[in-house]
Amino acid sequence: MAKNKDPQRRCIQSGQTYPKEQLVRFVIGPDSAVVPDIAERLPGRGLWLCARRDMIEKACASGAFSKAARAKVDMPEDLINQVEDLLRRKCLEIIGLARRSGQMIGGFEKVKAHLSAGMKDRRAGLLIAARDGSEESRRKISALAPGVPLIKLFSGKELGAAVGRERLVHAVIEPGGFADRLISETDRLSGLAG
Repeated sequence: MAKNKDPQRRCIQSGQTYPKEQLVRFVIGPDSAVVPDIAERLPGRGLWLCARRDMIEKACASGAFSKAARAKVDMPEDLINQVEDLLRRKCLEIIGLARRSGQMIGGFEKVKAHLSAGMKDRRAGLLIAARDGSEESRRKISALAPGVPLIKLFSGKELGAAVGRERLVHAVIEPGGFADRLISETDRLSGLAG
């Protein structure tokens, strides 16, 4: 019997089964409070929800956490904001790790040069553009790497802080683990970004 490479979990609100990458795990803490477990490492039974703002709102309003936990739980008022903030930090941490490992190139001219020269021997895994950057420069960079995913969920200041700069508007991450993880995490974040 072949093992499933993509583990599936059931959303406690919709009852549907999804790949784990599309869900957010929660646990009930010792104080009976619902705690987001973005890294999926906290002890306790996992309660899974689709990584969408509307799903978390419905689960909070309908008592889905209490039903799934079979106990009365305390709901933090800012649960959605906590989840969004944790996912945002995780994405920025991945960007920083990619930079430190040498798999990220930052800055318009460097990205442009990398894409122009590098497309012959290797493809870019992921493009990043600050949401507060120029639409024209974003279009120019995207045109050099057609079909490569573009992420524009972060401000230039957030991206800069992740890589040790004051501001960063354009970046490319080479194909591989960092690009794959960042695509997965930003998919979850985009469902929550408000």
